[in-house]
Amino acid sequence: MTKKISLGALTAFIGLIHSIPFFILVNIAFKSPNDTSSKWITPTYWFFDNFINAWQSAHLDQALLNTSLITVVSVILVVLIGAAAAYPLARFPSRWNNFVYTLCIASMIVPGLTILVSLYKLLVDINGIDTYWAIILVQVTFFLPLTIFLYTGFLRTIPRELDEAALIDGCNSFTVFFHVLLPLLKPVTATVIILAGLAIWNDYQFSVFFLQKPEVQTFPVALAAFFSQYHNNINWAAAGCLISMLPAVFLFLFLQRYFIRGLTDGVLK
Repeated sequence: MTKKISLGALTAFIGLIHSIPFFILVNIAFKSPNDTSSKWITPTYWFFDNFINAWQSAHLDQALLNTSLITVVSVILVVLIGAAAAYPLARFPSRWNNFVYTLCIASMIVPGLTILVSLYKLLVDINGIDTYWAIILVQVTFFLPLTIFLYTGFLRTIPRELDEAALIDGCNSFTVFFHVLLPLLKPVTATVIILAGLAIWNDYQFSVFFLQKPEVQTFPVALAAFFSQYHNNINWAAAGCLISMLPAVFLFLFLQRYFIRGLTDGVLK
């Protein structure tokens, strides 16, 4: 009983520590610019004009559309390509497939910034700067190794008797994958959507270099410019950050019941 109480108290303490930045962010976002009280004090009057001013002044509407388009398309491609690539790696073991799988795992340790210069030169040569398709291609490329790793681990936990039964019924490999296995991949698919979706939504390291025009900038890049331009109005900046995090919070809440299961089944089993 004492151990459970200690673990519960430790969990509550860790949760409290992680909630402090969010508490301060909400306080600042809903305070009037004329309110000079401490950031630890909850505002007595909730000032919603900060969100309106941030939305209009920083052109966050266009940034939100850009970020949504890039994130949705990138995640769809990551899921489809990653699942399709993991299927032969998990179901048809061979020396070549093992080499490809090892290569995918090894590429996960390469930081994106180490190849930034060569990647930028490549996008310049193919006229990919300030284009949606180029940044989507970059995002998909960098998240495929992790996606293949998770899907391969999860597919290996599914009995092969399902494949054999479907083949006996007259299905081919494509039908087995799309109609038998893919519906069983919901937990790991939710995990991939959350991990890739959040990372792409919050990406700054690639977007700031490859999306330079204001009309194609993503939310993190727009917020960075917003901080430099309106650094004296921290309330507007806090409101912009709060707007940016809401879609990610809703996505996680919607898929959270699949997240832990997909992550543990794909890695530990």
